[in-house]
Amino acid sequence: MANKKEPLNFRANDGEPALLEHHGVGARPSLGELNASIPVPSGGQWFRRLLAFAGPGYMVAVGYMDPGNWATDLAGGSQFGYTLLSVILLSNLMAIVLQALAARLGIVTGMDLAQACRAHYSKFTRIVLWLACELAIIACDLAEVIGTAIALKLLFGIPLLWGAIICAADVFLILLLMNRGFRALEAFVVALLTVIFACFAAQMVLAQPSVAAIMAGFIPQAEIVTNPAALYIAIGIIGATVMPHNLYLHSSIVQTRAYPRTDAGRKLGLRWAVTDSTIALMLALFVNAAILITAAAVFHSAGRTDVVEIEQAYELLSPMLGVGIASTLFAVALLASGVNSTVTATLAGQIIMEGFLHLRIPNWMRRLLTRGLAIVPVVIVTALYGEKGTAQLLVFSQVVLSMQLPFAVIPLVRFVSDRKKMGHFVTGPWLTGTAWLIAGLIVVLNVKLLLDTALPL
Repeated sequence: MANKKEPLNFRANDGEPALLEHHGVGARPSLGELNASIPVPSGGQWFRRLLAFAGPGYMVAVGYMDPGNWATDLAGGSQFGYTLLSVILLSNLMAIVLQALAARLGIVTGMDLAQACRAHYSKFTRIVLWLACELAIIACDLAEVIGTAIALKLLFGIPLLWGAIICAADVFLILLLMNRGFRALEAFVVALLTVIFACFAAQMVLAQPSVAAIMAGFIPQAEIVTNPAALYIAIGIIGATVMPHNLYLHSSIVQTRAYPRTDAGRKLGLRWAVTDSTIALMLALFVNAAILITAAAVFHSAGRTDVVEIEQAYELLSPMLGVGIASTLFAVALLASGVNSTVTATLAGQIIMEGFLHLRIPNWMRRLLTRGLAIVPVVIVTALYGEKGTAQLLVFSQVVLSMQLPFAVIPLVRFVSDRKKMGHFVTGPWLTGTAWLIAGLIVVLNVKLLLDTALPL
């Protein structure tokens, strides 16, 4: 057992792969048999290499356009017009930086973020970090359950409560995909992302928003910080966009590529992994911005600042746009988003539990447990407040996610900026400073939100 007073070096000698068994982490690599399971070409055209590495970034991007984003983006667009577009842009830029750091950690050290935390921190700290991760996954699951249940109700008339219970059966879909290999999992995710993108591209054409107003919305305004209502939604947007469990997920799934575990191979893997995640997150930026822009163009411009629920948006889109298919496209994209999010949440939960606890339980059992914990609040809120109460619960879940961000971001930035752990792959001064600035901004916004909530004027 390593001395807890001395930080563990994750790498072996310079130019050699990090050996997990040397650091008390265990010989099992992240994701076990899926690690280094996808071959990559050593040469040839750049497009072939990009395709070989493409996939993990799109799986990460799923978390940036899940049903929780819909709730915060709709509320932001209907209440404040295009004002919060700058928050979506900022959170997306933050996501690009943080996901690149997560990929760097996984590729350079051979560990995912959960394994790195276990190797570096004391038992007490590890437990605190693990509990924060599990809380974040439950909050994410909560958003998925509500979003998918709402989509099932809108498309097929299934009551919300029954839709939430049906969501527990998604475990069988996940197991089927995982048994077919990691590429099948990625293909499924990309296919549903394409559906979401196409639906919102059509919505943007139908809404015909003002280009000048959109461009002005990307410029930050003081109202975002000075108005507690705007700040609450802004922090929800950040929580919904920069999701803590995605950092654990990305640091693991980038290792599924069979790049050479040498310094040259890691450099190549890192370059293509960051390219993949950046392209995918730009797609997520479009979807998030499209939801807010649609709400601003259709609802806010017509004086309907009260549209904060997904069901309200569905009911009003077609009448206000004068196109019958508009609401259907909205519901189809929501269903695709909810189903897609279950894939990444399941994988993230597996990575976190194995990395922090060395505990391996069957995927179906772990999935049913977290799904059950997410369904209970939906049932209680629906029983007490009716189906309208789920809208507030959805936004609240995203604020909870934002509150968990520092517990993932701060360890990640510490690890990748430590030369002893990263060797010459350590982040440079500019990138390190940017990463700490992002971490500081997240903490400050969360503290302000807590103060505004606890000490209202």
